[in-house]
Amino acid sequence: MKTTLRFTALAACAALSIAAAPAKKPAAAPSSAGKNWAGQVVATPDGSHRYGNPDAPVKLNEYVSYTCPHCAHFHKESDPALRLTVVPKGQVSVTVTNFLRNPIDLTVAMLTNCGDPKRFFVRHNAFFATQETWLGKVEKFSREQQARWYQGQLTDRMRVIASDLGFYDQMGAWGMGRAQTDVCLADKAMLDKLRTQQTEVEKLGFQGTPSFTLNGEVLNANDWASVSKAITAKIAEQRAGNI
Repeated sequence: MKTTLRFTALAACAALSIAAAPAKKPAAAPSSAGKNWAGQVVATPDGSHRYGNPDAPVKLNEYVSYTCPHCAHFHKESDPALRLTVVPKGQVSVTVTNFLRNPIDLTVAMLTNCGDPKRFFVRHNAFFATQETWLGKVEKFSREQQARWYQGQLTDRMRVIASDLGFYDQMGAWGMGRAQTDVCLADKAMLDKLRTQQTEVEKLGFQGTPSFTLNGEVLNANDWASVSKAITAKIAEQRAGNI
């Protein structure tokens, strides 16, 4: 089920505006037989991240919110299955795009993009794996305390969120000190890319998370069982007529 997380009355979901989705490339057959594509990670021009064969005939794009429990559940079910089956063979590539609903989403998105782009999915996976812990802290803050997340200069607000929810400690575990983390939170170029991603979300008409496209077409699906079925059908369609 798609979800929009409710915090206190102050926690209005603030989507940042974004640019048109990139044009689809013609489908191409997987290349480099025998290569394990699961470890190939690249950042796309709009700041999204893709793993897998860039020329995979089936391309899944996930639009996710870090504060969405359903997104965390989807990730837990889908990630091992994709990484161990169709992605290594070059049949499917997976792109993750941010769907920002509130300042906490924005803060985590800035932090997952902090550091080596090739290790994006290490950070992405970790924030989803620990979501229940850090998201559980939100309700412990009073309305007055949460107001600091929604008022004032954006970088200062993200720093408060990072401190309140323990994100500085998480980044420290990856060898990034507070000063380096603060530099990432103030990265205007990354913020602009995240705004570009939100324009794509708006253009596609998504209202909740998680949402998906498959080969550029919006999927009427929001759970792994449905998405998996659509991927299997698309792979079969691509193979039709081949011996």
